[in-house]
Amino acid sequence: MQHGELFAEIRKIEIVTRNLVNDQLAGQYHSVFKGRGMAFDEVRQYQQGDDVRLIDWNVSARMNEPYVKVFVEEREMTVMLLVDVSASLSFGTVSTKSRLSAKLAAVFAFSAIQNNDRVGLIMFSDKIELFVPPKKGKKHVLRVVQEILRFRPEGKGTDISCGLNYLNRVTKHKSVGVVISDFQDENYERSLRLANSRHDLIPICISDPGEELLPGMGVLYMEDTESGEVFAVDTDSAHVREAFDREMKKRRAEREHLFRKNRIDFINMSSGKDDMTPLVNFFKRRSKRAMRL
Repeated sequence: MQHGELFAEIRKIEIVTRNLVNDQLAGQYHSVFKGRGMAFDEVRQYQQGDDVRLIDWNVSARMNEPYVKVFVEEREMTVMLLVDVSASLSFGTVSTKSRLSAKLAAVFAFSAIQNNDRVGLIMFSDKIELFVPPKKGKKHVLRVVQEILRFRPEGKGTDISCGLNYLNRVTKHKSVGVVISDFQDENYERSLRLANSRHDLIPICISDPGEELLPGMGVLYMEDTESGEVFAVDTDSAHVREAFDREMKKRRAEREHLFRKNRIDFINMSSGKDDMTPLVNFFKRRSKRAMRL
């Protein structure tokens, strides 16, 4: 991607995601993602209706009248974006999965800086490709989006555990961990469970219609973008098409079962649609749940 094209793409993503954040997600991010707890702010004179358990007896004794402690939410949080940059993310029929990754990352990043939170980036394939430490500000967010769009990874495979384990190493406090991937990997449940116990983990599963539906176009030679293996597939065969459909549904069901078993909210997104409804619904659902608590 040329410099001019890259700038135009970043600008387009900025406009689209800012509109989404301001119009449809306004206020929901704050209610969905709580800060690290309550922090002491000040003491003030007791007022009728105050909780007597908050009376500061030392100050009250000195002032000869009751004073209470005032607490405020310790709002600042860190949002860590774990973005899969393996070879399979370069695939797309309408738009590539990597472009959708950049857009989704931007939504969370702009929501975070609007609430004065910090944003960090971990890019992974079958190894850690890049780490951008958490910071605040629009300039930093635009850098994050730029890195996702222009980065050329060394690895081709996918290792979800690698990304999750690295998150646990570099982030000591609880953070919001947004994992953006097509999850074409196995044996990452242990790392997923551990990371979710320390952080608020949000997997965003990206798929493309071209991966889920086999077209009837005779014998096609297909290449596995991660392994480089080339194989022939008779797409006119009913048996082959049925087997392919079963396998795709099985993988999706197993992945979703894994998330539900570990009580992890997840979002399914398609790069074949310019539709952010699943993301908006996720925020609405979590916002309602937070209000009930």
